[in-house]
Amino acid sequence: QVHFVESGGGLVQPGGSLRLSCEASGFTFGHRSMSWFRQAPGKERELVATIGSASIRTEYADSVKGRFIISRDNAKNTVSLQMNSLRPEDTAVYYCNAGWMLPFFDLWGQGTQVTVSS
Repeated sequence: QVHFVESGGGLVQPGGSLRLSCEASGFTFGHRSMSWFRQAPGKERELVATIGSASIRTEYADSVKGRFIISRDNAKNTVSLQMNSLRPEDTAVYYCNAGWMLPFFDLWGQGTQVTVSS
């Protein structure tokens, strides 16, 4: 059974940093691209960043380019998101899923809340 467990969120001041982690199970992790998505209150879920199965290719939403870095550890079935220079508009619940820029599974974890506020 596919399962995603996101962690690492919290409250941070503007300009601060957070590192999110996602542990995935139930599929062959090393064979799938992985992505981070986020959903702010009243808005649709959107892509934040995506990484290929071998970590060679990455893509980022324009709003986070130069501030966020996606990475993965295939030995541990984890994908991470280093978020720097956080802004209030980054406030959202962050989710991971398999897939290149689009969610592969119609199933989501509980997400992790990121709140950027002074």
